[in-house]
Order: sequence, then C-alpha cells, then structure tokens
Amino acid sequence: MVRLDKNEISFPDPELYDGHEGLIAFGGDLSVERIWFAYQLGIFPWYNPGEEILWWSPDPRFVLYPDEIKISKSMRKILNRNVFSFSQNKNFREVIKNCQQSERKGQNGTWLSDELMNSFIQLHEYGLAKSIEVWQDGELVGGFYGLQIGNLFCGESMFAKVSNASKAGFIHFVESNKNNLELIDCQSHTDHLESLGARMIPKQEFLKILHENNERR
Repeated sequence: MVRLDKNEISFPDPELYDGHEGLIAFGGDLSVERIWFAYQLGIFPWYNPGEEILWWSPDPRFVLYPDEIKISKSMRKILNRNVFSFSQNKNFREVIKNCQQSERKGQNGTWLSDELMNSFIQLHEYGLAKSIEVWQDGELVGGFYGLQIGNLFCGESMFAKVSNASKAGFIHFVESNKNNLELIDCQSHTDHLESLGARMIPKQEFLKILHENNERR
C-alpha cells in the first residue's frame, strides 16, 4: 500500500497494483483535483471520518450494465402508477446531505465526511457530479449522486425516506439514459443493487471501459 504525498497528486497504477481487498493507497487529501483524477483512474476514497483517507480499486468490481437492469413486477406497478416524480441536478446539496445523514445497516455513523461532501458539491458546480432526485407530493423522499465520466456513471451513495424511493429513482435513471450510458460503477457489493441486476466483473474489464470513456470525452 502506497502513502500519498499531499503536495503531489498521483496514485499507483490500479492495473499494476493490487492491495489488500482493493486498498491501494492512503493519505493525500480530498481536493477536487485529486478526487477527479482518482475516479478517472478507477480509484475512489472510502474511509471513516477522523481517520486516514483510504483509496480503493477493488477486484472484482461491482457494476451494472444498463440493458441488464432487473425490474420486479411490484416495482413496475409502482412506476406505472406514477407514485414518484423525478428530476436531475435540481437539488444536489440536499441529496448529498441526506445521503450523509442516512443510517446504514451495520455501520455506526457515516463514511461521508463534511470535507468529502464539500468536494463533491464543488465537482457538481463544475458540471462533473450529478444528482437524481425523487419526489412525492412535492417532498424530496429519495435520490442518489455520482460522477459522470463519458458514458460511465460512478454511483456514490443513495438515500430513501419512504419505501422504494431510491430504487424507483435508480430504475428511472437507468431507463432514461440507456442510449447514452455504457456502464454504472456501483463500486462495492450491496444486496439492494444486486437485486436490480448489478454484478461483479474483473477489474481489468472495468478499467478498459473506463479508459475508453476517458479517451472519448
């Protein structure tokens, strides 16, 4: 595992370096420039606030191909009944704030620190991060955010205040962007996303798609 220098934005090559369970570096900072550079390499930060910043590039990688999304009969009924309405980039700050405050099963507190949250808000202001909002009766009840790299969307975190809100938002996002989305990076496994069709692929396969999207931008 490599210690990063705060004064130099660089990372070990994830194609050549495999750390323990995908952990390839620690340290550095959470500047907008470093985060954006990391994601273009297939690396993301994940750590406990107050502790050393940890940088990951797991193998295998948990992803979803848009044409493989699974929609249950019950979810299709909810979508057809227009229980929710959806928007994009209408309220990024509230989406990421709700993601920070959401309780996670098996976790004590949040991994999303104020510093990391503020960097993503800046990335949104630069047009690099986007949010998807889910509404019910005029209230924000769910959503998620992530970074867009060409036709690849790197999902970060989601929240739901009512049942099925985040799932409906994710399905709507995928179905609405099938023609211009090649892959959704889900990073690490969750049962929630697996039920929607996400699966593991080798890191090398993921990095190949990522590099092709970097070149097309």
